Amino acid sequence: MKSTRRTVGELVRERWGDHRPGLWFEGRVISHHQVAAGAAARAALLAETLPSGTEPHVGVLLDNTPEYPLWLGAAALAGAAVAGVNPTRRGPELARDILHTECRVLVTERAHLPLLDGLELPGVRVLVTDTAAYAELLKTYEGARPDAGGASPDSRFLLLFTSGSTGAPKAAICTQGRIAAAGHSLVGHFGVRADDTHYICMPMFHGNAVIADWAPALAAGAGIALRRRFSASGFLPDVRACGATYFTYVGRAVQYLLATPTRPDDRDNPLRLGFGTEAGPVDAAAFEERFGTRLVEGYGSSEGGAAVQRVPGTPAGAIGRAAPSDDLAVIDPKTRRECPPAVFAGDGRLLNGADAIGELVNRGTSLFEGYWRNPEAEAARRRGTSPRPGEAGPGKDGEGESGGAGEGEGWYWTGDLFYRDAEGFLYFAGRSDDRLRVDSENLAAAMIENILARYEDAAAVAVYAVPDPVAGDQVMAALALREGARFGPSPFARFLRVQPDLGTKMAPRFLRIVERMPVTATNKIHRVALRREGFRCADPVWWRPPGEPSYRRLTAADVDGLVARYRAHGREELLTR
Repeated sequence: MKSTRRTVGELVRERWGDHRPGLWFEGRVISHHQVAAGAAARAALLAETLPSGTEPHVGVLLDNTPEYPLWLGAAALAGAAVAGVNPTRRGPELARDILHTECRVLVTERAHLPLLDGLELPGVRVLVTDTAAYAELLKTYEGARPDAGGASPDSRFLLLFTSGSTGAPKAAICTQGRIAAAGHSLVGHFGVRADDTHYICMPMFHGNAVIADWAPALAAGAGIALRRRFSASGFLPDVRACGATYFTYVGRAVQYLLATPTRPDDRDNPLRLGFGTEAGPVDAAAFEERFGTRLVEGYGSSEGGAAVQRVPGTPAGAIGRAAPSDDLAVIDPKTRRECPPAVFAGDGRLLNGADAIGELVNRGTSLFEGYWRNPEAEAARRRGTSPRPGEAGPGKDGEGESGGAGEGEGWYWTGDLFYRDAEGFLYFAGRSDDRLRVDSENLAAAMIENILARYEDAAAVAVYAVPDPVAGDQVMAALALREGARFGPSPFARFLRVQPDLGTKMAPRFLRIVERMPVTATNKIHRVALRREGFRCADPVWWRPPGEPSYRRLTAADVDGLVARYRAHGREELLTR
């Protein structure tokens, strides 16, 4: 029986003969038909370029130019896989990413050629898109028609590098069937129409742009608009110029948009919806008030291991409920038992965060398709579920019954912190490496960030742990100020004192004032760099010495005294981790 599952290649082929506007880029527009024809030509080129007997993998090292979706379409038609190469990687690490994914063709542009200087890339053919030689090469294949017969739903389509900034990135495998299904799911969830235009300003080597923006547009026959790189100042002009109705975001992009100068015509735009992660309820409300556009927070990952969907009745601050196919639980990773439900005060404060916050785990059958050539990382994701000796296993009700996958089969551990209310709604609390332990109390960085984001002069906030001189952690925050604002220690201290949900351990010990928040290539805050520099950095740092209620500038003498305390307790080496 023929499979009813769709392939991405079939979706590309369906746009053949569709002469509606399909792709907008820097004032130029090409039709859906031209996009399908361009993908077919590149698929034919790829078929003749890939050496026989090798993995059909093509690396793409590009900004968000039209060549990126054209090569995605080409890979889909050819039954090949695209490895999106992160242009912020350098030297041996960049070469490692290309060689690890066994790319025999690398598509790039002249702006990125300096990144390849001096790299050993044996057996890799480099195609440079913005050259006369490339244009001449494509002419040979101009008459190609899209044929999706070379791919199946189980064909590898993407090798998406995780955005983690410690260790070598892992390449998550995504098949054509999963990406096509994800696109169709979002079409139904958000009511995507064929006359919509999806604005893609997040980098296309990241799953957010491809899975949550490009795929639903392709599935619905909607157009796309590309921005080479995210620009807060260029956002609204682009949206108006191309008639964008939908966009996706990650990290702190929303904060940067809110930090732009307000204009009386901010609400004069065609946007209907923004979909993404980590905007936070305060910024989401401010965005809708200013721009007239609703932001919907979701949760998912490139790996496809778990998904949380917003549903009617989702409380403020919550992400939503588990997707219908998932059996999600919040698990204490130490005991492997389910955490108790969250308890809230009347003003919405979480009262039992130390107990209620745990790691989100999918106990059912996940869509995780593995990592390329990395069995150790796969095993870490699919850790066994057996409880520690003498402890009950984490069943659905937390009382030791088995649920989802059987004991020892391995559930999917997301690496992300959540808590769940009594009605089953899930709340994001940060990444597992964003947990802080202050005076034996567990804190989630994301919750403190949501509070500090209320500070009227804040444009962006990041909270992270620095080691305590004796044991555990202390809270440090980086604060980027809105344009024209100056930091005042007294107003900031007064702000903290009146926040009803700021726990006694949550106030930052150290406060770093940054001109612009350091971010990764996917616009996520670069927490590893912030943690590594700690309070010994070039930016101004304010601190509250133990026992003092107010902030003052951290001096060189203060730093020397602090380092001496760390050294005395044998913890100095932790300052550079």
